[in-house]
Amino acid sequence: MRQTIDFLLDDWLQVGELLQRPRFAEHSHETFTQVLDTCERIAREKYAPFNRLVDTEEPKFDGERVILPQATHDAWKAYGESGMLSAAQDHEIGGMQLPYTVESAANGFFGKASVSIGGGLLTVGNANLLMAHGTAMQKQVFALNEFSGRWSGTMCLSEPQAGSSLSDVATRAEPDGADFEADPLGPRFRLTGNKMWISAGEHELTENIIHLVLAKIPGPDGKPIPGTKGISLFIVPKKLVNTDGELTGERNDVALAGLNHKCGWRGTTNTLLNFGEGKFTPGGRRGAVGYLVGRPGEGLRCMFHMMNEARIGVGMAATMLGMAGYEASLEYAKQRPQGRPITEGGGKQSAQPQVPIIQHADVKRMLLAQKSYAEGALALELYCARLVDEQHTGAPDASREAGLLLEVLTPIAKSWPSEWCLEANSLAIQVLGGYGYTRDFPVEQYWRDNRLNMIHEGTHGIQALDLLGRKVIMDGGAGLKLLAGRVNRTIERALQVDALSEQANALAGALQRLGAATKSAWASGVPEEALANATPYLQAFGHVVLAWIWLDVSLTAREHLAKEEAFFRGKLQAGRYFFDYELPKVDAWLAVVASRNPTCREMREEWF
Repeated sequence: MRQTIDFLLDDWLQVGELLQRPRFAEHSHETFTQVLDTCERIAREKYAPFNRLVDTEEPKFDGERVILPQATHDAWKAYGESGMLSAAQDHEIGGMQLPYTVESAANGFFGKASVSIGGGLLTVGNANLLMAHGTAMQKQVFALNEFSGRWSGTMCLSEPQAGSSLSDVATRAEPDGADFEADPLGPRFRLTGNKMWISAGEHELTENIIHLVLAKIPGPDGKPIPGTKGISLFIVPKKLVNTDGELTGERNDVALAGLNHKCGWRGTTNTLLNFGEGKFTPGGRRGAVGYLVGRPGEGLRCMFHMMNEARIGVGMAATMLGMAGYEASLEYAKQRPQGRPITEGGGKQSAQPQVPIIQHADVKRMLLAQKSYAEGALALELYCARLVDEQHTGAPDASREAGLLLEVLTPIAKSWPSEWCLEANSLAIQVLGGYGYTRDFPVEQYWRDNRLNMIHEGTHGIQALDLLGRKVIMDGGAGLKLLAGRVNRTIERALQVDALSEQANALAGALQRLGAATKSAWASGVPEEALANATPYLQAFGHVVLAWIWLDVSLTAREHLAKEEAFFRGKLQAGRYFFDYELPKVDAWLAVVASRNPTCREMREEWF
């Protein structure tokens, strides 16, 4: 994997060009390499050896605290000491001012070694949100202590009765006394309610846990404002702190109501939290103390800052699990002898010795599929990370374009690896056969861990509605047009290369049909008709994007064939596989979108 990362960063994405920008001027190719080397080493030493351990020794609650294996404590400590929690932050606050492209690639090693132990995804996202929307005091007290690894962070959105439907959030936040606005940490409220599916919601890995909680402030009539406009965002620390960032010794009224027992990701605690149940009463009053972030009613807008980061992070996690399964099944296929070659006459030479199963065409098919999914997804995630750097440090026009492209690509960056790298894990099990279905080999755990990624941070269906219902039609379709322009540029370059011209034409046709289907979906102007087939649209859109990614990667790979032919031939063959076996699927998905097929929409509950 490391060689692929180096190729994508150095040759394809040209991250060295970022060194010319003032923010990254103190870095060099050597410092980027050192970061990757350090993270790869920590992942190899502190994460990978304990991936099975944290799967079998799930978090336990003894009535007082959550108990995790010592290996998880050691891994978190090593990750915090690596500086990766503050990798993108300014030097002045202890950061490395590292490009997000390099940070994302480096964090990939931890996801591949043990996604279940986890890294700093939520903590960094939490702190980044506060840096963007918090007050100076909130940044100083909460964000900086998260970047240092002293405290960790969560995001608390879902509730038992409200998963993706955030407008139905019922957690309440009431002003904490008449002088609630005078607290230097921010307007102080008391929160009551429940939050479900909170990753890392309770543990002893850090000194404190900083929860970012969505809740509704009652209106003048004493009732919560309906819909998402009534949602505000609050900092709710597990333990109360003062303005110097010191613990006051008082526990906030945030209580663990239970641990969720999951199919995968078992090493990460997943919790149901009660806010203001009265188990703890800070200051003698009921309700968890929370500090308002931003203005009332802007909670969802602020939280999307963290959610969008998390969605790219989920896509990278799915990618790395796909990569881990691919590498495990590839190694197995090279060593497992079974069967004999089929002779020209159609029979087998039974007297001949068995051959490794990697020599069989169908096993090659399964390995090629995994390679095309995992390596294609990795290229997509790093491309999106490169857009983040462009948005933050590029010239104004380039920054605007990068932001627009990210709007359109984020649903794909989250959903495509979550679906197709899960399929890669399924194929990895198939390559190993019966052994793959046992715990003697790691591939079954990779599948179980990856199955979560289609669900959290917005389900597949939610991403589809976001893409077709908002992203491709916003601003008159500006984002879709911009993406099409980028794709067409790659097509034009590939048409000049004989070996890639057929793929270029195939992509051009698929892009044209995608655009036509987008228009047809909305032709009636009835959202219910357009969005009934949003998920097939998401699948088709994602495959067109990945075909573009593979064609662009292939152009670069051809330029470097002389460096190491086998490595780059492998890239070209994986790209060819995607065009021959995957891109043709697009037409079936687009057919139901373009016709606004009513089959699912017209199905009635009683018919089931």
